[in-house]
Amino acid sequence: MPPPPCTTGLPGLDEVLKGVLPGDNIVWQVESWEEYRDFVVPYAEAAHQAGKRLIYFRFASHPRLLKLDRCYQIHRPDPAGGFEKFVNEVHNVITHCGEGSVCVFDCLSELSETWRADSMLGNFFMLTCPRLLEFQRLTYFAIYRHTHSHFARTPIYETTQFMLDVFSHKDHLYIRPLKVQYRSGEVLNHIHMREGDQFRPVESSAEIAEVLRSSDWRGLLAEPRPDRWKRLVMTAKELLRAEHQNRPVSDAEKESLFELILLELIGDDPQMHSLAHDMLILEDLLAICNRLIGSGRIGGKAAGMIIARGILRRQESDLYEKLEAHDSFHVGSEIYYTFLIRNQVWWIRQRQKDPETFLQELDVARDRILNGTFPEHAIQQFRDMLGYFGEAPFIVRSSSLLEDGYGNAFAGKYESVFCVNQGPPEARLQALLNAIRQVYASALDEEALRYRKRRGLLNRDEQMALLLQRVSGQRYGEYYYPQLAGVGLSYNPYVWHRDIDPAAGVIRLVFGLGTRAVDPNEDDHTRVIALNAPDLQPSATHEDTQRKMDALHLTDNRMISGAFDEIVAEETGLPLHLFTSCRPGEQYPLLTFKGLLRQTDLIEDLRRMLQALEQAYGVPVDVEFSVNFLHKNDYRINILQCRPFQIRNDDDEDLGADLTPGRKWIDAKGPVIGVGLYSCIDRVILVKGEVYSMLTEQKQHAVAKTIGRLNRLTPEHARYLLIGSGRWGSREPSLGVPVRFGDINRSVAILELVGMHDSLVPDASLGTHFLNELIECEILYAALSPGDPGNELHLEHLYSMPSILEDLLPEADAAILEALHVVDVPQLHFRANVFSQRVELFQT
Repeated sequence: MPPPPCTTGLPGLDEVLKGVLPGDNIVWQVESWEEYRDFVVPYAEAAHQAGKRLIYFRFASHPRLLKLDRCYQIHRPDPAGGFEKFVNEVHNVITHCGEGSVCVFDCLSELSETWRADSMLGNFFMLTCPRLLEFQRLTYFAIYRHTHSHFARTPIYETTQFMLDVFSHKDHLYIRPLKVQYRSGEVLNHIHMREGDQFRPVESSAEIAEVLRSSDWRGLLAEPRPDRWKRLVMTAKELLRAEHQNRPVSDAEKESLFELILLELIGDDPQMHSLAHDMLILEDLLAICNRLIGSGRIGGKAAGMIIARGILRRQESDLYEKLEAHDSFHVGSEIYYTFLIRNQVWWIRQRQKDPETFLQELDVARDRILNGTFPEHAIQQFRDMLGYFGEAPFIVRSSSLLEDGYGNAFAGKYESVFCVNQGPPEARLQALLNAIRQVYASALDEEALRYRKRRGLLNRDEQMALLLQRVSGQRYGEYYYPQLAGVGLSYNPYVWHRDIDPAAGVIRLVFGLGTRAVDPNEDDHTRVIALNAPDLQPSATHEDTQRKMDALHLTDNRMISGAFDEIVAEETGLPLHLFTSCRPGEQYPLLTFKGLLRQTDLIEDLRRMLQALEQAYGVPVDVEFSVNFLHKNDYRINILQCRPFQIRNDDDEDLGADLTPGRKWIDAKGPVIGVGLYSCIDRVILVKGEVYSMLTEQKQHAVAKTIGRLNRLTPEHARYLLIGSGRWGSREPSLGVPVRFGDINRSVAILELVGMHDSLVPDASLGTHFLNELIECEILYAALSPGDPGNELHLEHLYSMPSILEDLLPEADAAILEALHVVDVPQLHFRANVFSQRVELFQT
């Protein structure tokens, strides 16, 4: 039996609208909730008489629209609980309320106030209207006239089937249809006066003019009403203006505005919020607002950078004076929400919160993101930003809500994209939009999602804000780069000499762009400096130096890697005497940084900076920075990132010291990165370097995938050790095993054996994203050279034991079985000492 016909409950209105259908959304634009109620009541009564289930969504502060006996169900979703939670509650009801149900929502306008942005109200409607249409729920909504900007009105108008303007004149109600989708367009903009259940068209020009003159039309020069967020910012600016003009200002009002804006920009994470509250001032927040594209939060990376500057201003004012001026823009998290919704990615993202479905539809989502469109208001703001930067290079950096906070670093999980920013305005705009799409897509990358699953974060709200950061440096011929860049750790996990104080910190320094400091160096070295003993080198046998550098090539409009001496060959404006020195037999100066260490205060300044930040954060910190010398020894430091450094400060070098080795397989020294460790070992997985290096690249990737499968097969309580030649985590299979962190996250330690081929030499990769994640999860990493004097590596004993790989993975092909050797050894022990830089593997 077909369901009863749909009706508004007012026969005359049904006639005006040429009928309503299941799934129609009817939006009433009203002056008051009472006007809306006058249309809701007959609609509800008709539904009751027809035996339809009427679902009432009750969330606004205005009086109840309906009597309880006319509602089948009343649901009370709480907008204050956040956008996602509210949307999911509403949509769960819509999905399960039963066939033939109809719906009524309270007036929507308060949602904009609660979420502090009209755009979020528009986003809610763009998500909800199609769901109601899909499940055939005829639904009433309302918004207040002259309350919303086009950020709410436009998406509502474009998405709904009906929009009806309601106004009063001389005790009569009038309606004017503004949109009637898929119906006769004859009724559009015709005014009808309500007379009981009927609606009489207003034909006379005199009557039309009189009615419209009373409708509170604001005129052509009327400014759009700002939403709550913009009103909040305008109020704060006016308060500071009054303060600067020595007019009376309420301290309580100032503190209240500060708290409201801080909550909106930084969020409610207790530790980060408390730190920001103590270190920032209202002027800092308004400076962010002046450079905020869209609205919403600025994310963890941007917050950490700004808070770090606030810490130095309060605690080390002389260092603060040496900071490069902050010159970044922010893309608020609201733009990310809007982008996902407009490009049909929202529901894929919601399904990623379920551990059973979190990796489904990734290719679909990525394709939609990389081909997605942006709202016009955002594009205009991007144009304005490009007008400010001109053709200066900048970088689009991820700054998600969970990123760089206490407990979760997300190191290297999301993209950063350089925009060299050369060429015509439209080409530069498209390059910017493509870079943003790329960063947005990385939020749905498999590795990022697996990281969130491992950390128990799948169900956490993870919005992607962006940091659009001017690239620190200057132009040198056709290249652009900073003179120095690097990573600083306030606690040094790599103690290669007893004179090194771990609490003094360490930096990893490069010439040129800092990409070589944070990404694994496959083909070069970086300078590792213990801040209390800068002259000590990690290697006692040779002085390896940086020979390549990264820079932006302005003519080619891209980032390049090249030989240092070739890129700077013709440049006379660089203070190379601080960075280079010559050694006998070398044709060109080498990047030793000896002049920098001995002739400037930079190392001491960086040490003080890291200690001040650690003291404020209450935990060790990880900082990315760049440095440029203006003239002589006058330099500017730019803090590019600051986050908690996830490490245990254990320094007990006697862990397991009472054990007496029996059969010993490894007793060697080399770079040991992590904390002192003793552990029983249940299993050893070895990669045979001489076999692995002869495999095709496809087979080398297959080795990495097989290790990942073994990792997942390992019971949670079991402890295993990885041993193999080359650099683990390398992007180039020819230089090491290209595992991702998720492939080895259950291991106790990773031992890198130097010598896969003659040109491969060790580089202490402090500060790289792969190493950061190992340290975060307390996995020790060591690089051992079998050829160094005194190093004993008797792996032949392990190879003499039968491999159990074929038992674990019967389907593994012959090449994999030959390259990997997996053994379970009883009473096997692993011991690592960070002070002596010594590693032992032995059986008792």
